[in-house]
Amino acid sequence: MLSDSIVFGAGGFIGRSLVAELLHRGHHVAAAVRGSGDRLTEWLDGQRVDRAALTVVRADVTVPGLGLPEEGLSGVRDVYNTAARFAFGIDAAEARAVNVTGAVHVVEWAASLPVLRRVVHISGYRMAAADGRPPNYRRHGAYEASKQEGDAAVRARSRELGVPLSIANPGTVIGPGQYIGLATVVSELWQGRLRALPGGPGIFLPVVALDYFVKFLAALPQHHESAGRAYWVLDDSTPELPQMVSLFAEHMGVRAPRRSIPVGLLRRLPRVITRADPETVSFLSTDRYDTASARALSASRELAMPPAPAALRQWADDLVATRFGRSGPCRRPYGFHSVGGSRTWVTGERRRPGYVLLHGLLLNADAWEGTADHLDAPSLAADLPGFGRSGPGERALEDWLAELLRPVDTRPVLVAHSLACGPALRYAAARPDRIAALVLVAPAFLQRPSSALLRSPLAVPLLRVTPVSRLARSLGLPEGPGLEALALDLRRAGASRRVVAAARTAHGQREELCRALRELRLPVELVVGSADPLAEPVDTPVTVIEDAGHCPQVTHPASVARLLMSCRDRVGAL
Repeated sequence: MLSDSIVFGAGGFIGRSLVAELLHRGHHVAAAVRGSGDRLTEWLDGQRVDRAALTVVRADVTVPGLGLPEEGLSGVRDVYNTAARFAFGIDAAEARAVNVTGAVHVVEWAASLPVLRRVVHISGYRMAAADGRPPNYRRHGAYEASKQEGDAAVRARSRELGVPLSIANPGTVIGPGQYIGLATVVSELWQGRLRALPGGPGIFLPVVALDYFVKFLAALPQHHESAGRAYWVLDDSTPELPQMVSLFAEHMGVRAPRRSIPVGLLRRLPRVITRADPETVSFLSTDRYDTASARALSASRELAMPPAPAALRQWADDLVATRFGRSGPCRRPYGFHSVGGSRTWVTGERRRPGYVLLHGLLLNADAWEGTADHLDAPSLAADLPGFGRSGPGERALEDWLAELLRPVDTRPVLVAHSLACGPALRYAAARPDRIAALVLVAPAFLQRPSSALLRSPLAVPLLRVTPVSRLARSLGLPEGPGLEALALDLRRAGASRRVVAAARTAHGQREELCRALRELRLPVELVVGSADPLAEPVDTPVTVIEDAGHCPQVTHPASVARLLMSCRDRVGAL
């Protein structure tokens, strides 16, 4: 199969999305990657992209000729170079090998193509600040300096060889998978560690949404007049940094810093204080950029840039969903929503769920992922206020739950684990008409009291320093990537205090909740692990899952799912 387009760096953040966009447009695409290409094809399959017109080829831009096969690429018209060494703190040789030498190699290879229409090279919006001056590796760092040097080298070599070149200078490209640069600011903010704004008022860090940017790239070769031109592709309406940080903070339910640190001082302070890579300081600028040509080309192709605030909020959701790249992507709809006075992290089906799933102490909504995969109907899950990814709330948990379920049109099975069994039981007693049945998994109020450690005066500082692996073992959780996400949640500002407060409150509610369970006029079932039995006698049916501990929904998700589906069948939930 002859390819009409080739994408170098096809396995990267921008490259893989550009491959998907070109395939959607009906192109035959050669995806040039350094490895096997399995990660690219898995990602495309996850995005449900038809790969019939895709060819994966191995390439190494750091060597002349790129190491490409001799056959199958003679029909390439459009060459896209998205390959780049994008990282801070690398040495100059490593950065130049890809960003300078590699970029020139791509131009030289493209010059030999018999039907070449265009080479599209991705540079960066800070190229305007270079103003033709030699790159300063010491001041700007290896990444930015090498991109400036590569920009000049690509232009010069293209002129020498008569190669039709278009350059795209994007702002920070935001979207799922972008975890460098501005993402670190969002991470520090979310964890409560951003004590001051870097740079202060007037700082402009322009962004561009990934989906829009790859559509722009795909359109460039179709315009004859775009040859020999550079385009600044960014959103002029991007909020200045202080307003952007406030937008992120409001969306995620955290506090925005009120103080700022001037750029000059940031350059002099050690990294241990600023918690920022020194190379990022050069991006803190009040400069603006000429986007008129990019806007004109977009208008001619009817490309609409999404509003910057909406794109930034969606990106914040993407970042938090993966704990800033430390965990896998969410497979269900996700994001922050205002629920009962809390910026609540919600996943799944919000209007017509068959099941509503509430997690227990130390966990988050992800604890139900395996169980939800086995269910026969959509589910709705959320991080409780102040836990997991949700911001703190001031209202009672049962009031928050009432707000969470307000948009629900069905009568779902309400499923709660451990600490969440209390508010779920209270809600079921107050609103039996809103749910079909109640399932309580390892209800804390029927088991042994929580550890005396959590009720001691030293509970908060001890919880902060306790390894998450030890906490996981106390819950019977297996080792795995989910533990790192758990650790990040527990290290957020105020998280330890909220855990201890919740444990102490629950300890004093046991008698009240036992009485509410006896008086409940609604189908209710209890589920426990054999290694974590009930400590209180009950008349309610109890299902014991063998070899399970306190979190059977994590360790035995298929078994728990079967129990929930059986319950739903018995009550005839709609």
